[in-house]
Amino acid sequence: MLILSRKLNEKIRIGEDISVTIIEIRGEQVKIGVEAPKHVKVFRQEVFAAVQQENRAAAVSSANLDALRLDSLAGLLK
Repeated sequence: MLILSRKLNEKIRIGEDISVTIIEIRGEQVKIGVEAPKHVKVFRQEVFAAVQQENRAAAVSSANLDALRLDSLAGLLK
């Protein structure tokens, strides 16, 4: 992990297309702004984790539904 110190209004560049700006520092909270191309998805960690969990749950539900459909179809073909 790269650790950088920045002051208010200073930026960090990631590649050529992404920049992170320190917008506000208040106590233990830091507000940052992220500029990135529209095709780059930017999430807070907790939101990213929730989306991944929902995707996993949807994949399991879909697989279970497919299995039920196959079982039903097999029963009709007998």
